[in-house]
Amino acid sequence: MRVQVAIIGAGPSGLLLGQLLHRAGIDAVILEQRSPEYVLSRIRAGVLEQGTVALLERAGVAARLRAESLAHRGVGIAFGGSRLRFDLQELVGKSMAVYGQTEITRDLMEARAAAGARTIYEAEEVSVHGFAGTKPTVRWTKDGAARELECDFIAGCDGFHGVTRAAVPQSAIRCFEREYPFGWLGILSDTPPVDLEIFYAFHERGFALCSMRSTSRSRLYVQVPLTERVEDWPDERFWAELRRRIDPDAAARIVTGPSIEKSIAPLRSFVAEPMRFGRLFLAGDAAHIVPPTGAKGLNLAASDVHYLSQALIGWYRTGSAAELDGYSGRALARIWKAERFSWWLTRLLHRFPDEGEFLWKMQQAELEYLAGSRAAQTALAENYVGLPY
Repeated sequence: MRVQVAIIGAGPSGLLLGQLLHRAGIDAVILEQRSPEYVLSRIRAGVLEQGTVALLERAGVAARLRAESLAHRGVGIAFGGSRLRFDLQELVGKSMAVYGQTEITRDLMEARAAAGARTIYEAEEVSVHGFAGTKPTVRWTKDGAARELECDFIAGCDGFHGVTRAAVPQSAIRCFEREYPFGWLGILSDTPPVDLEIFYAFHERGFALCSMRSTSRSRLYVQVPLTERVEDWPDERFWAELRRRIDPDAAARIVTGPSIEKSIAPLRSFVAEPMRFGRLFLAGDAAHIVPPTGAKGLNLAASDVHYLSQALIGWYRTGSAAELDGYSGRALARIWKAERFSWWLTRLLHRFPDEGEFLWKMQQAELEYLAGSRAAQTALAENYVGLPY
C-alpha cells in the first residue's frame, strides 16, 4: 500500500488532519490502535476557541456543532464566598463554544466514513521507519497479518504514550515537563448545569470546576490528592464536597443525580521540541500536554493541525517546503504561550499541599488584584479565548 500521508492516531487531531487533507485532494490513511467504540468512549474537554470552530467549519463538520453547541460568553471564578465574572465578549470581543470532544470525534468519524476515506482501526504493533530519509514506511499487524505502507510523510497524532515520539532518537528531541501534586476527580451527570456559564472555584479545601456539555448534562470536577481512588468517592460524597467549594448561591442551585462517568485525571505540563524530524511531524498530545485548567488541550491540538495541514497542502500544491520547514517553530510559539497560561491559572486556583501559607496569601492577593483591575481581566480573557494562529 502507498499513500501520500500516513496519520497515526484517530483522536480529534488525527481525524481533523485527515479530513482537511482529504478535502484538499491529498490521499491520507489513518491508523488507530483502538476500536471506534473505544475512541468514542473517551470523555474529554468540550470548550472550543473560535479558531477551533473555524477549523471545523473548514473541514465541513460543523453542522451539528452550530445547531447544538452552547455559547460561552463569560467565565467566573468563585472565591471568598462570592463570584468574579469575566465578560469575554465585552473584554476582548470574542466568545467560545461548548461542544463535547466526543461529539467532535463522532462528527469527524462520520464525515470520513461518508467520504470513503480509509481509517484502519485495531491496528496493532504500529511502528514508523525511514522518516529521516525520503521514503518513510509504517508497519503494523491486523488480524494476525503483518502490513506495511509507504508514504511521503508521517503525522504523529497518537497521544502522549504513542509510538511516534518514542521512535525519535533521544539525542534529537528535548522534553520539558512539570507534574502537579494533585488530580481532578471528574463526573459526568445528566443534571442541569450549576450555572449558565462555566466557573472555577478557589477554596481552602481545593479547586473545583462547574462546566457543562449541554443544557441537561454537567461536567464537574474537584481537586483531590493523587492517592485518592475513584472507589472512595461515591456520588453523595462528590456532591457534598462540590457544594463546600463553590459560592453559596451556586451551591443552593445544584441539582444532584447519579454520575454516568467518574474518573481521576493527574495533571502535567509537557512540551517536546522540536515537532519535526525529517518527514515525521508530531501534533497534539504527542508533542504537548497542558493541565485542563483553561481548556487548552484540544484547542492546541487544533492549532497544530491548522499549521500542519497548511504546510502539507502547500507542499503538494506548489512543491515548496517553506511551511513544512517552519511548522515546528510556528506551532511551538503558540504552544508555549498556552502552556504559560494553563500553568498560571493552575497555580492561581489550586491548593498546593507542600508550598505553605505564603503561596496561599499570594493566590488570594492575585485574585483580589484581578477583581479590581480591568487590565488584568482583559489579559486573562485574551488568553482564555485563545491567542490568534
